[in-house]
Amino acid sequence: MSDETTVNRLNVDIDRDGTTAIVKCSGKLVAGVTDFLYAEVSLAIPGSTRIVLDLSELGAMDSMGLSTIIRLYVSARSAGCSLELINLGKRVRQLLGVTNLLSVFTTCGEHRVRM
Repeated sequence: MSDETTVNRLNVDIDRDGTTAIVKCSGKLVAGVTDFLYAEVSLAIPGSTRIVLDLSELGAMDSMGLSTIIRLYVSARSAGCSLELINLGKRVRQLLGVTNLLSVFTTCGEHRVRM
Protein backbone atom coordinates (compact mmCIF):
# COMPACT_ATOMS: atom_id res chain seq x y z
CA MET A 1 0.00 0.00 0.00
CA SER A 2 1.44 3.40 -0.89
CA ASP A 3 2.09 6.08 1.72
CA GLU A 4 -0.59 8.30 0.16
CA THR A 5 -3.23 5.55 0.37
CA THR A 6 -2.35 4.91 4.01
CA VAL A 7 -2.55 8.62 4.88
CA ASN A 8 -5.87 9.09 3.06
CA ARG A 9 -7.53 5.97 4.45
CA LEU A 10 -11.17 6.23 5.48
CA ASN A 11 -12.95 3.59 7.54
CA VAL A 12 -16.73 3.38 7.68
CA ASP A 13 -18.74 1.27 10.11
CA ILE A 14 -22.53 1.21 9.76
CA ASP A 15 -24.78 0.07 12.59
CA ARG A 16 -28.52 -0.24 12.10
CA ASP A 17 -31.22 0.12 14.71
CA GLY A 18 -34.58 -0.24 13.02
CA THR A 19 -34.86 2.54 10.47
CA THR A 20 -31.84 4.46 11.82
CA ALA A 21 -28.37 3.89 10.41
CA ILE A 22 -25.40 5.21 12.39
CA VAL A 23 -22.33 5.67 10.21
CA LYS A 24 -19.06 5.97 12.13
CA CYS A 25 -16.33 7.54 10.04
CA SER A 26 -12.66 7.43 11.00
CA GLY A 27 -9.63 8.64 9.14
CA LYS A 28 -9.68 11.38 6.54
CA LEU A 29 -12.54 12.31 4.24
CA VAL A 30 -10.49 13.72 1.38
CA ALA A 31 -10.15 13.40 -2.40
CA GLY A 32 -9.56 9.80 -3.36
CA VAL A 33 -11.78 8.19 -0.72
CA THR A 34 -15.01 10.16 -1.05
CA ASP A 35 -16.61 7.73 -3.51
CA PHE A 36 -16.14 4.96 -0.95
CA LEU A 37 -18.16 6.87 1.68
CA TYR A 38 -20.87 7.75 -0.82
CA ALA A 39 -21.20 4.14 -1.99
CA GLU A 40 -21.35 2.72 1.54
CA VAL A 41 -23.89 5.22 2.88
CA SER A 42 -26.01 5.08 -0.29
CA LEU A 43 -26.62 1.40 0.44
CA ALA A 44 -28.06 2.34 3.85
CA ILE A 45 -30.50 4.96 2.52
CA PRO A 46 -33.21 2.56 1.26
CA GLY A 47 -35.15 1.36 4.28
CA SER A 48 -33.85 4.15 6.53
CA THR A 49 -35.70 7.21 7.75
CA ARG A 50 -32.64 8.59 9.53
CA ILE A 51 -28.92 8.43 8.87
CA VAL A 52 -26.50 9.76 11.47
CA LEU A 53 -22.91 10.46 10.45
CA ASP A 54 -20.67 10.18 13.52
CA LEU A 55 -17.59 12.24 12.70
CA SER A 56 -15.88 11.92 16.10
CA GLU A 57 -12.90 10.08 14.64
CA LEU A 58 -12.64 12.03 11.39
CA GLY A 59 -9.20 13.62 11.34
CA ALA A 60 -9.65 15.84 8.29
CA MET A 61 -12.10 16.77 5.57
CA ASP A 62 -11.42 18.70 2.38
CA SER A 63 -13.77 20.24 -0.19
CA MET A 64 -14.31 16.86 -1.86
CA GLY A 65 -15.36 15.41 1.49
CA LEU A 66 -17.74 18.30 2.04
CA SER A 67 -19.15 17.78 -1.43
CA THR A 68 -19.74 14.10 -0.66
CA ILE A 69 -21.64 14.91 2.53
CA ILE A 70 -23.80 17.34 0.55
CA ARG A 71 -24.43 14.64 -2.10
CA LEU A 72 -25.46 12.23 0.65
CA TYR A 73 -27.76 14.87 2.15
CA VAL A 74 -29.49 15.40 -1.21
CA SER A 75 -29.78 11.66 -1.87
CA ALA A 76 -31.19 11.02 1.60
CA ARG A 77 -33.70 13.86 1.37
CA SER A 78 -34.82 12.67 -2.07
CA ALA A 79 -35.54 9.25 -0.53
CA GLY A 80 -37.49 10.76 2.40
CA CYS A 81 -34.63 10.18 4.84
CA SER A 82 -32.91 12.67 7.15
CA LEU A 83 -29.14 13.03 7.36
CA GLU A 84 -27.75 14.23 10.68
CA LEU A 85 -24.21 14.93 11.85
CA ILE A 86 -22.81 14.17 15.29
CA ASN A 87 -19.50 14.83 17.04
CA LEU A 88 -18.14 17.45 14.68
CA GLY A 89 -14.49 18.21 15.24
CA LYS A 90 -13.32 21.80 15.38
CA ARG A 91 -11.97 21.85 11.82
CA VAL A 92 -15.04 20.16 10.32
CA ARG A 93 -17.32 22.57 12.21
CA GLN A 94 -15.26 25.51 10.92
CA LEU A 95 -15.46 24.23 7.34
CA LEU A 96 -19.23 23.88 7.58
CA GLY A 97 -19.47 27.33 9.19
CA VAL A 98 -17.29 29.11 6.62
CA THR A 99 -19.36 27.62 3.79
CA ASN A 100 -22.62 28.54 5.56
CA LEU A 101 -23.66 24.88 5.60
CA LEU A 102 -23.70 24.31 9.34
CA SER A 103 -27.32 25.44 9.54
CA VAL A 104 -28.33 23.06 6.72
CA PHE A 105 -27.36 19.95 8.63
CA THR A 106 -29.08 18.75 11.77
CA THR A 107 -26.55 18.14 14.50
CA CYS A 108 -27.97 15.77 17.08
CA GLY A 109 -25.61 16.47 19.94
CA GLU A 110 -22.24 15.33 21.04
CA HIS A 111 -21.41 11.70 21.89
CA ARG A 112 -24.96 10.40 21.84
CA VAL A 113 -27.63 9.43 19.39
CA ARG A 114 -31.23 9.07 20.44
CA MET A 115 -32.91 6.18 18.73
